[in-house]
Amino acid sequence: MSSTIPEKVLAYETFLNETLREDLRKLLEEQDKLYGQIAEYLQLKTVIERIQDTDYTKDELKTKVDIGCNFYVQANVPDASRIYVSVGFGFFVEFKMDEALRFIGKKTARLNDQVEKTSKDVAKVKAHIKLVLEGLREMQGIGSETPTPFRDIFS
Repeated sequence: MSSTIPEKVLAYETFLNETLREDLRKLLEEQDKLYGQIAEYLQLKTVIERIQDTDYTKDELKTKVDIGCNFYVQANVPDASRIYVSVGFGFFVEFKMDEALRFIGKKTARLNDQVEKTSKDVAKVKAHIKLVLEGLREMQGIGSETPTPFRDIFS
């Protein structure tokens, strides 16, 4: 029976390193991607609100556009009353400014729901990792006692 313990330990360590940690990495990347999308939509919301506050919707709007790698070109927008917004899967929809703000509100709410779900999945994977680590400690007979982080200076 004692010869099977190292094999089980190796199997659990392989499962931990190749499956659980990889799942955790993918979930954290997905979560970061969602946070990036939320930030972009909130930035767009701020820009739309500034355009509405300054009432550029009736006049020509001059701006600079990032064409990639922080290279900007000057752009003239003859009608700033409408805006194209990415709705996903490479599709853009033309919205009036008020419609765009409503869409952004709904889109960020949905993205926040996805972030919440992903956060719960991250917590589950972290709990599984902790469970496997505790099982490995128990199988190997390693105590889970943690030393105190401080010394008693009065003794």
